[in-house]
Amino acid sequence: MENAALFTPLKLGAFTLKNRIALPPLTRSRSSQPGNIANDLMAEYYAQRSSAGFMVSEGTQIEPRGQGYAWTPGIYTPEQIAGWKKVTERVHQRGGVIFAQLWHVGRVSHTSLQPGEGMPVAPSAIPATNVKVFIETGPGTGALAEPSAPRALSTDEVRELVALYAAAARNAMAAGFDGVELHAANGYLINQFMSVHTNQRDDIYGGSLDNRLRFLREVTQAVIDVAGKDRVGVRFAPLFESTAEDRVYLGLVEPDPFTTYIEAAKQLNQLGIAYLSIAEADWDNAPDLPTHFCEALRETYQGVLMYAGKYTAEKANRMLKAGLGDLFGFGRTFIANPDLPARIAHNWPLNPADRNTLFGGGVAGYTDYPEYLAR
Repeated sequence: MENAALFTPLKLGAFTLKNRIALPPLTRSRSSQPGNIANDLMAEYYAQRSSAGFMVSEGTQIEPRGQGYAWTPGIYTPEQIAGWKKVTERVHQRGGVIFAQLWHVGRVSHTSLQPGEGMPVAPSAIPATNVKVFIETGPGTGALAEPSAPRALSTDEVRELVALYAAAARNAMAAGFDGVELHAANGYLINQFMSVHTNQRDDIYGGSLDNRLRFLREVTQAVIDVAGKDRVGVRFAPLFESTAEDRVYLGLVEPDPFTTYIEAAKQLNQLGIAYLSIAEADWDNAPDLPTHFCEALRETYQGVLMYAGKYTAEKANRMLKAGLGDLFGFGRTFIANPDLPARIAHNWPLNPADRNTLFGGGVAGYTDYPEYLAR
């Protein structure tokens, strides 16, 4: 077998994973409308990829204000829970393990996506720049748009959001997910609280780094109280530099990303969550994360470390051999190759991903990618 190290079992919280190849969270915008409901087509898509050792759902908004892109699924209504049950049942029938990624975009939204066309909510009333949102312009049609100006959340509203994350975790477990991942990356709500660029609050959620990490801590603890710490993960995108590419929105580059994210990892380690997922830069010719950061992360956080971002089997093997990572997400490669673990095991050639069908649409570029042995 090629890449045998990637097929060694891995203990992750309550689970023993069959391999170290993961399907990371990937927005595909194919939920049923109205209602942003997971559907049979989505169930087929995830079932096709359930040979992954570990799977994380696309970001699923925890409440109506949490949506920043048209047709992304939610997990706050009975209909949405029932839709996700179709997904988890199909995945479990094929022996897969799947967590739900709980998502709130905060300021990265548009009034047309908000209840009553209200302003998006954020830690501070600072508009998002260098990013576009995707809004519906008609049945099945949409367009990119500038995010709308947000309003700042009151302290009481921040506490209410912590409770909404807990409610979403309860809904995810009711839908049959094996656990939940908190989306604290890419400049979305939890990341907005963490960042000096987006958090200019003067209450207990702003100011010092410890205060800026308070929302992350409180949400993580609230979700642990629902699901158990061995069924909770958190995703970060610790950028050390960015890019001017229009299509890329990875998030925010802190003045001192090393200190910010190592301290965040320290606090999550104290909470005892099952894994920490690191989204690396994935634009063309993007640099690898600094080795000294990966080493410090390994020393600081004792749970499973998952990495994703233009990963190849070779890069995953290198990180695993160096002892820096345990589990590796393959994004667009898994989109185009539903049987990716088998292809990696046998060194079979890979299908290329069609960029034109990544977001929105139907079967094309979603569930019609062939398996190697089906050719």
